[in-house]
Amino acid sequence: MVYHVLNRANGRLTLFKKDEDFLAFERALLETHQHFPLPVLAWCVMQNHWHFVVQPKEDGDLGRFFGRLALLHATRWQVAQGTVGMGHVYQGRFKNFMIQQDEHLLWVLRYVERNPLRANAVKRSQDWRWGSLHIRQRGPADLRSLLSDWPIDRPRNWIDEVNRPQSETEELAITNAERRMCPLGDEQWVKQKAKQHGLQSTLRPRGRQVGWRKRVNAGE
Repeated sequence: MVYHVLNRANGRLTLFKKDEDFLAFERALLETHQHFPLPVLAWCVMQNHWHFVVQPKEDGDLGRFFGRLALLHATRWQVAQGTVGMGHVYQGRFKNFMIQQDEHLLWVLRYVERNPLRANAVKRSQDWRWGSLHIRQRGPADLRSLLSDWPIDRPRNWIDEVNRPQSETEELAITNAERRMCPLGDEQWVKQKAKQHGLQSTLRPRGRQVGWRKRVNAGE
């Protein structure tokens, strides 16, 4: 099963202001991966949040990997900032949702890797140093080694695809799955996985959340 994983800074705190902040997170990522070699398909680190797309092999892999990553990074960040004992760094436990391994997975991979472009942080997604699109092409070998093969074919023109605007339908489906932590896929698959994993409550109708477009445009 493939999952999208997200965590945000507490109170919209800016965790990553300078290169060293991003590099410190990458060191924590590498150390965590040495202990728990979770297959990583894509990731992107922004100023106050990060996204991953991963393919855990066993139950509990998500909790072990991202629990350790967040704790290790938060502890070191507080020491570096002199804020030990002054509150939480992250909002809480990471959010995640499972993804059907078809075009829906491509939607999410594209959404994650074009995050900096959507936030107007760069003019081309591949120019953002702190994400897998750049790392896959020009990143250091140790970070490239974290990236696993995708379970579906990557389009040959993938970089062009990432740099093209994503449809509102795709973005809304992803942000809905993120907010509710419900499976993302076609209707039959979603119902099947929700039943298998006890997630039926995530599919119950709710009111449209105001402000989803604002969050998407901000690169969240």
